[in-house]
Amino acid sequence: MRCPFCAHDDSQVKDSRPTEDNTAIRRRRQCESCGGRFTTFERVQLRDVLVVKSGGKREAFDRAKIEQSVSLACRKRGIEQERIDQLVSGIQRQVETAGDGEVPSSRIGEMVMDGLRQIDSVAYIRFASVYRDFSEARDFEEFASQVRDAGTD
Repeated sequence: MRCPFCAHDDSQVKDSRPTEDNTAIRRRRQCESCGGRFTTFERVQLRDVLVVKSGGKREAFDRAKIEQSVSLACRKRGIEQERIDQLVSGIQRQVETAGDGEVPSSRIGEMVMDGLRQIDSVAYIRFASVYRDFSEARDFEEFASQVRDAGTD
């Protein structure tokens, strides 16, 4: 594993343990050159999946993009990182086990919205505002009222 500090190719595993939800192995490593310590995660990847963008462009599925988007939507909401990791792992599992080599980006966006709706309404609205490209305050108001009305049922 390449060191993120000095780019040396060799590092030594100092500690290895499963994550809380048992979907990955967390490894603490130490660079043999500079002595820097860093953490890596090893996850099962069932298959290579391509994401089909709205313009038809295809790119490899990237878990980190989903993690970043969800973390941004959940920022300052008091949501535990473990809960975010569970959501992202669940989406990744659904995408990889769907049986298709390609998945539309819109389907992934809907999966994220469904997950965030169950976790936190503010994070859900934040993500939706970017995903659905809200252009003015009225868009927020209408969507927030729909979320509020759905929550009172």
